[in-house]
Amino acid sequence: MLRISKLTDYGVVLATHLAAPRVGETLAVRDLARETGIPQPTVSKVLKQLGRSGIVEAQRGATGGYRLTRRPEEITIAEVIAAVEGPIGVTECATDESLGSCELETRCDVRTNWQRINRAVQTALESVRLSDMVLPNQPKLVPLRTHA
Repeated sequence: MLRISKLTDYGVVLATHLAAPRVGETLAVRDLARETGIPQPTVSKVLKQLGRSGIVEAQRGATGGYRLTRRPEEITIAEVIAAVEGPIGVTECATDESLGSCELETRCDVRTNWQRINRAVQTALESVRLSDMVLPNQPKLVPLRTHA
């Protein structure tokens, strides 16, 4: 089963929460924890990862907190996942960064197909934006390419 980690799921939840109707407003860690139900230490940890990737930024001071660095339409779910997980790869050998990391690489018959699958997953995740996640009851149909 392909599955993202709980931290990555939390990253998507937090980024989506920051993208909700109050775009540009800063939210404190304690408020994000209370509003999402994610424990405060976990919120801090995930926001730091999102911050290192440039998805959120921290503002200090009495009215400080976190906010998105760009509009929700400009941030993909692929970016959020990569911020927490690192490069998206359905197998160890599916990413470009993994070249030479497997002892079976020179005689593997399925590596190229795993890379094709990984590109398809990456493309699908890049087609979903935080703005799409804010309105989950209004699904956006993503056209899939079919082979004739």
